[in-house]
Amino acid sequence: MLTLTACGENGCKGQVPAALEPVHLCLLHFTLKVEADCAQMRRETVYGKTPHARHVEIIRFIAEQGEMLARASTSGLHLADEMKARILNTFLTLMNLRENLDRAALRHPVGRSG
Repeated sequence: MLTLTACGENGCKGQVPAALEPVHLCLLHFTLKVEADCAQMRRETVYGKTPHARHVEIIRFIAEQGEMLARASTSGLHLADEMKARILNTFLTLMNLRENLDRAALRHPVGRSG
């Protein structure tokens, strides 16, 4: 269900789905932001030296963003095939970030200095 709120991205005329109201972004800009954030976090965690507290924050980010994306994309919006593909790619990006986090933790267990 769409609300009357316009996307907060400068120049975008897209509408914000109710599930994305907290971030004030349309579905397109939300997916772009999540993918950019995931890329930054992946670079941050690639060496496995991420503090445990940050590791927990990233896991929470993955869950929260995935839930918002699921709610927004299954709320009855009419989505073009290109947007469906973008949404699936964003889910894959979130899953890959989690997998990379887990692999990095296996290489360098928490509490082990290297």
